[in-house]
Amino acid sequence: MTELTQLEPDQKASGAWFLNHLPAILWHRRYCVVIPFILVLVGAAVVAYTLPTLYRSTATLLVESADLPADIAQTPQSDIEDRIAKIREQVLSRGELIGLIQQNGLYGDERRSKPMSYVVDKMRHATTVGALDGDIGKGGKNVIAVSLSFDYPEPAKAQAVMQGYVSDFLRKDSDETQDQADVTVRFLQDEATKLQSQIQDIESRITTLKSENGAALAGGGGPMLMDTGSFTAQISSLEEQNRQLLAQSQTQTKDSDLAAAEAALAKARATYSDSHPDVIQARARVEELKRSTPKSDSGSTIVQQIQANNAAIAQLRGERDQAIAKANAAAAGQARAPAILEQASQLENQANTFRDQYRVVAANLLKAQGTARLASEQRGERLSLVEPANLPDQPQWPNRPLLIAAGALVGLVLGILLALAVELLNRPMRSPGQIEGLGLPVLGLVPVFETGERKQRFRLMRKREASIA
Repeated sequence: MTELTQLEPDQKASGAWFLNHLPAILWHRRYCVVIPFILVLVGAAVVAYTLPTLYRSTATLLVESADLPADIAQTPQSDIEDRIAKIREQVLSRGELIGLIQQNGLYGDERRSKPMSYVVDKMRHATTVGALDGDIGKGGKNVIAVSLSFDYPEPAKAQAVMQGYVSDFLRKDSDETQDQADVTVRFLQDEATKLQSQIQDIESRITTLKSENGAALAGGGGPMLMDTGSFTAQISSLEEQNRQLLAQSQTQTKDSDLAAAEAALAKARATYSDSHPDVIQARARVEELKRSTPKSDSGSTIVQQIQANNAAIAQLRGERDQAIAKANAAAAGQARAPAILEQASQLENQANTFRDQYRVVAANLLKAQGTARLASEQRGERLSLVEPANLPDQPQWPNRPLLIAAGALVGLVLGILLALAVELLNRPMRSPGQIEGLGLPVLGLVPVFETGERKQRFRLMRKREASIA
């Protein structure tokens, strides 16, 4: 005992005295350890066997790629994760869940005592939709499958609900892909029709512009020469012929007054039109003289020839005026030729731009039509059933052995903590070193004769103290 007393200060300094007395403390406070352990263990067992049993039915959907390469039929431009999330929200919507609840007779007790919103939320929390990633290939991880699960106390109903989920997922995925492909085709068709209309409008404007200004554009902007000499020569020739005919008629007729009147009429007609007052007056004079003078056949022929010449002269003068007007219009058009050419060039550039856009839209439309066909034939990117809804034969929850083991561990830890807390609060004197720590001398030790059970109880503790010494 003296040797043990001499070692106590070293043990106190090192803090090992607490560990040396730990078995004695736990034995002395054994009821503080055992009672919480038993209570927590019994509570965990009760909870484990009173929790409702849930069975989990699962299914797996595979994300299949399109059967044709992307350069032939483009896939819809949407992320597969976004598409799955959208379908998930549709499948787990209030109306869809209420339909499954009523169809399968789920949550009978809750439907009688709780509002429908509570039942829908409970079913939504019992459903899990997750994406399975793959790390093989380029681009790192990508979604290759979708996992579905549903928990319910009855395994058959859990399987029935999962089958409904799978059917809704596959149907909505097919409808989503088909609708997106159809919308893309309609949009591209509208764009192609619009571009065609714009191209035709510009081409029509170019054609109209060229037809209205053909002379100016054909002249290349140079001056246009006007030849009126032929008209003048023909008119002069006819007038000279008329003078000769008048002279001949004057020698053949006996009435000089009639010849003079006819000459005056011919001269007036050569100068003025038939509606001119001088022409009308000269014609009236000739008529008057003709009535009073006998007619001769040769004179009538000369007069008819003069009238024909006068008609030809009038026609030539009209053609000359038209040629002059046309030449003036052409000259004005040639002055506008640079502006017309610039306008035509701008219209042609616009048409080329629209043609380029139309070629791009036409190529995209061809791919979109291929995608729509693949979607209608279920050969595009799609979800397919890989693992159908299973009938669970083992409960998913609760894991009773795990709950009981966890309760035992928690009870043991709480009991030990409670025993140590009581020891620290009471602070009993278990060694001479504790007395010396208070500044009091140790006068002596009272030996304890240990026999039987008490001797065996502290044998382990003394062996540890001797080994430390």
